[in-house]
Amino acid sequence: MADVLLAWVDDGVEPERAVRKAAVKESLAELARRAPGHSVEVRVPPFGAVQCVEGPRHTRGTPPNVVETDPRTWVALAIGRLSWDDAVAAGRVSVSGSRAGEIAARLPLREP
Repeated sequence: MADVLLAWVDDGVEPERAVRKAAVKESLAELARRAPGHSVEVRVPPFGAVQCVEGPRHTRGTPPNVVETDPRTWVALAIGRLSWDDAVAAGRVSVSGSRAGEIAARLPLREP
C-alpha cells in the first residue's frame, strides 16, 4: 500500500477509495496517539476527523482550533512528502485558531 500512496502524492495516480480512506484514518489515529487531547480538531473530509493536542476539551459547536485539508494533502503531510509551511502557503490546508498550527510539530508521522 505504501507504494500506491507514494505514487498518489507524487504524481497524482489516485488509488481506490478504500485505500485512500484507510490511509487517512490510520494516519489520523496515529496523530491522535502521538498528540493526545482535545484542543485541536483535524478534519480530512470525507474520511475522518480527530481531536488531539493536550489542552481544554471542546464539546459543542465548531471547535476554536481546526485544521482541515483534503485526503491527498493530508497523506503527503503525514508521510513527509509535503511540508506544513508549503501546504499552508499554497492554500492546501485551512488553519484556524491559535493552537491549530501546533499540528505542524507533529508532522511528518513517518519519515519520507
